[in-house]
Amino acid sequence: MRANQARFTVATEPIDPGADPPGPAGARGRGAARRSHRLVLATVAAGGAIGTGARYGAILLWPAAAGSFPWTTLAVNAAGCLLIGVLLVVLTEAWAAPTWVRPFLATGVLGGFTTFSTYCLDIERLVSAGRPGLAFGYLAATVLAALAAVVAGTWTTRRLLARTTRTARTARTRSARRRAR
Repeated sequence: MRANQARFTVATEPIDPGADPPGPAGARGRGAARRSHRLVLATVAAGGAIGTGARYGAILLWPAAAGSFPWTTLAVNAAGCLLIGVLLVVLTEAWAAPTWVRPFLATGVLGGFTTFSTYCLDIERLVSAGRPGLAFGYLAATVLAALAAVVAGTWTTRRLLARTTRTARTARTRSARRRAR
């Protein structure tokens, strides 16, 4: 009972909300969490730099004329969605990847490669150029292409993984039968 009373007495003093919890474990835990968050942010930023560089390269290789349909942005967004469907199935169902892989590849590289901001800017440019019908078509086509790409990526990857698992299981069974003879 005395120990509890002493602890409550300390707790009535003014508390700094940004301070580490009392004791060495709390201080170490909060510092480790901050380092972990910084590492995740650095990982995402590094991946984002790669992804945005790849997108910029695609735009340089396949530029769209002003007021025309932005095929490059549509293709980049659809390709990125296809890859994210493949990647997330692999990471969640087939590979126990290190913790940095998902933020680096999914959020960083593919998040930087796909571009919602350029998509919106392209729509605004088409409307400003007096082509609202084309802008609406682009808006709808991008959403449909992105959704179809994610579904295709996840479905195809799951099918390939199932086939690979079946093939590996069959090979193990055949090998076990040969050893048994």
